[in-house]
Amino acid sequence: MKKEVKELWPELEWIQNEELREKTAKTWELALERSVLSADDLNKIPFTLLVGPHLKVSFMDHKRSVVHIAKDAGNTINSMYNGELTVDMDVLIAGAILADVGKLLEYVFDENGKAVQGIYGKYLRHPFSGVSLAEECGVPQEVCHIIATHAGEGNMVKRTTEAYVVHHADFMTFLPFKERLIV
Repeated sequence: MKKEVKELWPELEWIQNEELREKTAKTWELALERSVLSADDLNKIPFTLLVGPHLKVSFMDHKRSVVHIAKDAGNTINSMYNGELTVDMDVLIAGAILADVGKLLEYVFDENGKAVQGIYGKYLRHPFSGVSLAEECGVPQEVCHIIATHAGEGNMVKRTTEAYVVHHADFMTFLPFKERLIV
């Protein structure tokens, strides 16, 4: 596992299955190789282009918070539903880490050096490119399902419990920025 990915994602260590941890890290390595963005850029660019330039929450601030929220929710589900509703924590954490990996392919730099959505991102949203990257790295289908269904595209299919958790962790930390009532 490359040092820059380990530094971006200390949460990779939460994945108990070593093979899944390595495949998850490899997917991020591949995305960084193909992206105009560096690991350092991910700690500087806003986590979404949909809110505006004033946003101070970085891509990695948002991504890491989603992983933490998903992990807490998964642990709560596992401890409180008497085995009737369970969460595979490795699948959940890998899926949360990988949910937005495809966004790295959406960005280009404009003439002022600002990260903006490129033509690729306009035609192929990150759930699709994320699944493609993950499959190329051998990530299992149950994790690819989370990547594919974490955004609005997932509203058309049945989600696993893990996919629901990641979807809601992602949207509960995005929609308030986009749609909050300011009083």
